[in-house]
Amino acid sequence: MKNTSNTAPLSFLEKTGYGMGDMASQFYMGFFNIFLLYYYVDVWGISPTGVATMFLVTKVIDAISDPTMGIISDRTESKWGKYRPFLLWVAVPYAALGFLLFLGPDLSQTGKLIFAYVSYSLIMLGYTAINVPYSALLAVIHPLSEERTKATQFRFILASLGTILVGATAKPLVDLLGGGDEVLGFRLTIIIFAVLTVVLFYFTFFTTKERIRPKKHESSIKDDLTVLRKNISWIILAFCSILIVVGLVARISSTAFFTKYNMELGTEKVLWWMDSTTLIITFGFVGQLFGALITPSLLKIVDKRKLMIASNLLFAGSTLATFFVPTHFFIGTLLLYSVGIFSFGIIITLLFAMYTDCAEYGEWLSGHNSAGLTVSASMFALKFGSAVGSAIPGYILGWYGFVKDQVQTSEALSGIGTMWNFVPAVFFLGAALLMVFYKLDGNTMQKVEHDLLERRGEIA
Repeated sequence: MKNTSNTAPLSFLEKTGYGMGDMASQFYMGFFNIFLLYYYVDVWGISPTGVATMFLVTKVIDAISDPTMGIISDRTESKWGKYRPFLLWVAVPYAALGFLLFLGPDLSQTGKLIFAYVSYSLIMLGYTAINVPYSALLAVIHPLSEERTKATQFRFILASLGTILVGATAKPLVDLLGGGDEVLGFRLTIIIFAVLTVVLFYFTFFTTKERIRPKKHESSIKDDLTVLRKNISWIILAFCSILIVVGLVARISSTAFFTKYNMELGTEKVLWWMDSTTLIITFGFVGQLFGALITPSLLKIVDKRKLMIASNLLFAGSTLATFFVPTHFFIGTLLLYSVGIFSFGIIITLLFAMYTDCAEYGEWLSGHNSAGLTVSASMFALKFGSAVGSAIPGYILGWYGFVKDQVQTSEALSGIGTMWNFVPAVFFLGAALLMVFYKLDGNTMQKVEHDLLERRGEIA
């Protein structure tokens, strides 16, 4: 006999509430991925190679903090559950650290780099503290994979809307609020997104529920890590995630450079309040929204693994095709960029649904739930991938002799073209190849789901 309180479909409000948490995340991570490299190099004036090295070195902290946060949240016991309370506790500190990142004090080159190391490390720790529990919440929000997939869809629809909002308004807000002072513009703009971030994380906290209440976590950390090592699909998915995020961030963090220097697009408005660069970024994220919307329909035709492979190939193909489009052909560039980000909308929706599948499979193997530790890989992939995806263009800019606010040499323009076209394609092709070895198909997950429901006493 089914326990209808646990297996009844998620309400529209709860699915929306869950999705708002990722919109809150995108107000920061989307902003960072698009503009942070540009801000550090072309606005605040740090050397490209210095920034690139900083992105990579600070990931040593994340390699420790992400799994540690997963372990902590798995072992948390409160009246609100294991994962929800972190949304309440961490939202305000996280928002404040985002403001610190764009404070932009007037320091020497060395001082700026030290400030960047400290502030970037702190915001990434804040991101870990709130987003590992937020992502793990999906694994306990409902016992049925179908309902979790619906929640995931809402998550990435609203995440896409968040990135659309960032893409469409951030640069115009910087120009408006800064009045020609871009450092001031970034500082004031991030305050707006900081406030929105807190409001949305609180909304997620108050509208969601942890339906699955695993028994008290009594296994050792060593046991949890052993289960993860046996979960081959989780290992594949973790590495695949890193490749995907590196490729994506290499693409989007290079966009402002490519449009400014290779396409020679100015700041004049071309549609409403948007200049040409803002329009390309916005159209891309509109494509991501449609990708997230169409994913459930595509899953009725093809399984997650095959759809993931096809979507990665589509991103790689569209990115390579952009190389052959003349830089003056604005519409062609805009459309191909949007096709790539559309395919990413499918990819990211699938990724997090597959992470929770891996979490359930791990529970099925071991008898205990380690969703926080399992999805911490996704957080590390996002942050490590974002860092590498920003570092590679930084090193390329340094290697090819980029100089801010100058007419670039042909070598520098070639470097910008490489980091915008070829680098992303390589990583998405690698991700497609890796997904061939993913093992958790629909039949396997049906059995896992049935057995876990039986263990929890939710079916006879």
